[in-house]
Amino acid sequence: MRDAPAVAILCGGRGTRLQEHTQSIPKPLVEIGGRPILWHVMMIYAAQGFGRFLLCTGYKGELIEEFAAGARLLGDDIDVECVDTGLDTPTGGRLAKLRDRLEGGTFFVTYGDGLADIDLRTELDFHRRHGSLATMTVVRPHLQFGVATLDGDHRVVGFEEKPRSEHWINGGFFCFEPGALEYLDERSVLEREPLERLAADGELRAFHHTSFWDCMDTYKDAVMLNDMWAEGRAPWKVWPGEPATR
Repeated sequence: MRDAPAVAILCGGRGTRLQEHTQSIPKPLVEIGGRPILWHVMMIYAAQGFGRFLLCTGYKGELIEEFAAGARLLGDDIDVECVDTGLDTPTGGRLAKLRDRLEGGTFFVTYGDGLADIDLRTELDFHRRHGSLATMTVVRPHLQFGVATLDGDHRVVGFEEKPRSEHWINGGFFCFEPGALEYLDERSVLEREPLERLAADGELRAFHHTSFWDCMDTYKDAVMLNDMWAEGRAPWKVWPGEPATR
């Protein structure tokens, strides 16, 4: 684990679309199955051999630090460091503030609210083979609403309940080389200019993830993920041990 890439997790946002929970705790500490979603995110990595975590904190960061103090819950040989990256710092700026900790080699980046049954070793192999500075996992999410199917005469001929989008979106599981840090400064929004510039320079590749992916963006998402865990059908649980129904 000590030679494996570090994992930077963006944990500093305010989670304004989840105000039912985030007035008292930061969004990454909202619980799924009795444990913070941040624990689930970290377990996805730890179960696949990646145990060095850099938590980019901001809003109510002291509560993230309290959580990190109990990191043994993730297993043996886990190294967790919380870095206060500022209350209102944008996503790319938070990474820019970790520059001295990330310059040593390939590193992962993800958000503190996204879950997937992603094969991180396969993503890392893909990243190292293509030789570009950055890899972004792309997914096709399920649409929020059902879709009406029409014929050429404007007749409704059927319905499809919440189909997958035809478009690929940012799935939030990244691999970067240290050279990608040159595209960032403390004002950067990762998802805008830095990724756009990497793409324009031919330095951004897409890793296609076609199975389970979801993010906890709203209260409705939190309820759905909790229901999945309680019913024992949590695809992101890629680790052995405790049952998904705990």
